[in-house]
Amino acid sequence: MSTDNGVRARTGVLYALAAFFCWGFNPFYFKAVDEVASPEVLGHRIVWSMALLLPMALASRSWPQIVSAMTTRRTMATLCLTAVLVAGNWWLYIHAVETGHVTETSLGQYINPLVNVLLGRLFLGEKLSRPVVAAMILAATGVLILVIAYGQVPWMGLGLALTFAVYGLLRKVVAIEALGGLFIETALLFPFALIGLLIFGRHFTLADGRTDLLLAMAGPVTLLPLLWFTCGARRLPYGVLGFFQYVAPSIQFILARFVFNEPFGWAHYVTFGFVWVSLAIFALAPRLPATRSSAKA
Repeated sequence: MSTDNGVRARTGVLYALAAFFCWGFNPFYFKAVDEVASPEVLGHRIVWSMALLLPMALASRSWPQIVSAMTTRRTMATLCLTAVLVAGNWWLYIHAVETGHVTETSLGQYINPLVNVLLGRLFLGEKLSRPVVAAMILAATGVLILVIAYGQVPWMGLGLALTFAVYGLLRKVVAIEALGGLFIETALLFPFALIGLLIFGRHFTLADGRTDLLLAMAGPVTLLPLLWFTCGARRLPYGVLGFFQYVAPSIQFILARFVFNEPFGWAHYVTFGFVWVSLAIFALAPRLPATRSSAKA
């Protein structure tokens, strides 16, 4: 059993890393389509994701589970909520990148793991060791410095953190595997997205071939990392998953500073330092006996 758990955990780590590296470099894609309004890009994300998910679901062994979930009221109610949450998170992210707020998306993603750990403690009963608590305090201090330096509440960053943390929690506990859950969520959103594109869409087939191709790529750009994330979330403790979520914002901090030339003051560098110190503590925590005993409890 312990060997099986180890393999499951290692697989979860690989899924999580793949998802967060992809999300880290996502701003390049949304910068490339920034001439398209964010609601329209959101519509393409949903429609092209559905085009990929439907054959995947039909060809997989998930179809009986999908049918069963669609006839279970509680599961469908949860998936309706997760569909709304993920659509809201997608739109916020697109809007933030297109309007030159990659730094704020990084802030939201730095806050997100802290919310994950808190939700894991409150709703899943996951225990926190002292090193993990210390790492949370350090990371929270760094994020707080950045929030104060903003001079205002970073609503986009907070919105990204809260919507995705709650989404991840619900997807972890809902009784359906990753592919089936993503298919149902996307199917729930698909009619609204398609109607919206047919009525309000202005770019696809009317723009140049490059833009058309980029918009069609919204499906795999959206689907693959989200699928990897949900696979990782089901294999790892929710607090551990929060550790990997520092990968994407770290990449985006670097992009915002050195590629997109967004303002970077002393607070950004202090926050970056605090967060990476907390990461070091997270990395060392599993080697400590107290942490192992907490994980077994």
